[in-house]
Amino acid sequence: MPAFRPSRRAVLALLPASAVAQPALPDRGADPAVVAEALFAVLEETRIGAAGWFAARGNPDGVPVLIRALRLNRHGPARAAVEAALLRLTGTARPDWFTWMQWLQTNPQLGTFPGHDRFLQRYFSWFDPGFPVFIHEAVPHRIRLEEVVWGGVGVDGIPALDNPAFIPAGAPAWTQPEDLVFGVEINGDARAYPLRILDWHEMFNDVIGGVSVALAYCTLCGSGILFETLVRGREQPLVFGSSGLLWRSNKLMFDRATNSLWNQFTGEPVAGPLAHSGIRLTPRPVVITNWAEWRAAHPGTRLLSQETGHARDYRPGAAYREYFASPDLMFPALIDDRRLAPKDYVFALRGAAVDKAWPLSLFAGGRVINDAAGVLDIVLIGEAATRSVRAYRRDGLEFRAGSAPDRLVGGGQAWRVTEAALVAADGRSLDRLPGHVAYWFAWAGYLGGQGELAERR
Repeated sequence: MPAFRPSRRAVLALLPASAVAQPALPDRGADPAVVAEALFAVLEETRIGAAGWFAARGNPDGVPVLIRALRLNRHGPARAAVEAALLRLTGTARPDWFTWMQWLQTNPQLGTFPGHDRFLQRYFSWFDPGFPVFIHEAVPHRIRLEEVVWGGVGVDGIPALDNPAFIPAGAPAWTQPEDLVFGVEINGDARAYPLRILDWHEMFNDVIGGVSVALAYCTLCGSGILFETLVRGREQPLVFGSSGLLWRSNKLMFDRATNSLWNQFTGEPVAGPLAHSGIRLTPRPVVITNWAEWRAAHPGTRLLSQETGHARDYRPGAAYREYFASPDLMFPALIDDRRLAPKDYVFALRGAAVDKAWPLSLFAGGRVINDAAGVLDIVLIGEAATRSVRAYRRDGLEFRAGSAPDRLVGGGQAWRVTEAALVAADGRSLDRLPGHVAYWFAWAGYLGGQGELAERR
């Protein structure tokens, strides 16, 4: 699937007249935040003049807004003027906005001009008047705001499911046996959330087994991560939504208490009041499997209802079919680590002694893998066909498959596989560890190169 390309005509139709009115051509002493707005004016001569002003000014701190202007100025004299300004300021050329954004990611030394955050407040307000609660003048932030891009929808344009309705497993099921679900069990409370519903919502806030949790699902990253939402310093659990903004092809979710933006993959606030709080959400185990296998293992499970309160096409593949089938990214993110293809699936172990990933292909046909993450001995049980992997402590034991899918043999005795732990015949248990499936580019990119990749066997 090609990069997301909003229509210039459609975007301009969203903008208030004051945002696109032709300003006077700027002089050298003009405010760069004001001139930056002119890069998006209706009149092409205004856009050409603004690009020329940044080129003549000669300061590379204008490069990020020129790159941003490429997204809408895709052809014609204004496009040529922006490209000429970029060439003059950087000494390099790139074919499109997508590759320029990747280049920007590797050049943090450029900086931004004074008032850049004020410009962004205006810029994002053109797409949705709600965006300035996230990006505004003097907003605290831990990511480069120049890398934040519009994802094509407004605030809550991808609506989260808050305490959604469920049906019992024994009720006439609307889902098919082969449909993939996110399976969660906490304190004996089992829930199944079909991906074909979550593809449209990308977030749920729920209470499972008495624990407040949110599933942060970034379809662009192929990753659904379950987080606890009660954090230190707050009496009430956080409730999350999708902001409509992206950073390096990763959704920026937000909490409704403070309107801080959060990195979906790391579970950390990156802009807004909580940006420097040091808070990091605690991950919980979640598994992807098919409905038939989840229901067989959890006959008392509940299934997410199609009655979500939103009108969506919940048929399999109705959302993101082309993106999931394509090897390409929809939004720009730099991909340095080529040990795997960008959209190869991996199982990512999180919150253990070290972050580590296993190519999902290792589990083709069903595998039990004894391994380690740092100093922690672990065993992984998986099946690539259903994207199902669970990880457990193994404390030096060697495990192999048992007589049934929910049985292992280790240390001379049988062990039962549960969602919480491996349980031995003699009562011993080995805890399950938090992990999730993701695209390789996301795991390799968002963890800052700190994680390990398991070798192919």
